[in-house]
Amino acid sequence: MATKSDSIYQLKITLKDSKPPIWRRVLVPGSFSLGKLHQVIQIAMGWTDSHLHMFDIDRTFYGVPSPEDWEPVKNETRFRIDKVAPPEKGKFIYEYDFGDSWIHTVTVEKIVPPAPDGKYPQCIKGKGACPPEDVGGVWGYEEFLEAVGDPEHEEHESMLEWAGGEFDPEALDLEEINEELRRVK
Repeated sequence: MATKSDSIYQLKITLKDSKPPIWRRVLVPGSFSLGKLHQVIQIAMGWTDSHLHMFDIDRTFYGVPSPEDWEPVKNETRFRIDKVAPPEKGKFIYEYDFGDSWIHTVTVEKIVPPAPDGKYPQCIKGKGACPPEDVGGVWGYEEFLEAVGDPEHEEHESMLEWAGGEFDPEALDLEEINEELRRVK
């Protein structure tokens, strides 16, 4: 939880090139590490943390370092948001699943003092359901939506079954997201 002296970062996380648009607006303490921000993004967007990820902030890469990294990667658990994030209106990249390459643009919308009764992290707004894991990136997601949205499509039934029986591309449950976010300390 945030202390009274923490600045709160209002971040808009937008899944690049998604149609329909998929985004979340979250409030996170500036004292959070990028590792905790990774957890927040996973929960807010609806991902399952089943793949590798990386932050790109001004061409410096943060994530979980591995000897197999192509570029040097700094340990995300050692860097606080308020020390590495750009100022208000600045942007950085969060990439999830290097195979499907889900690129998220993270915009620092505001940096504000914490509300006296604020609970952080918190998702305050959003749009669109998270694509299913392993659907093939934004282009695979477009094909998936086409198949599940058309009962006459040859892959309609198999895609619905693969997705768990149903899929609503507009589904978003802020209450459920915030319940999960309360576990991020």
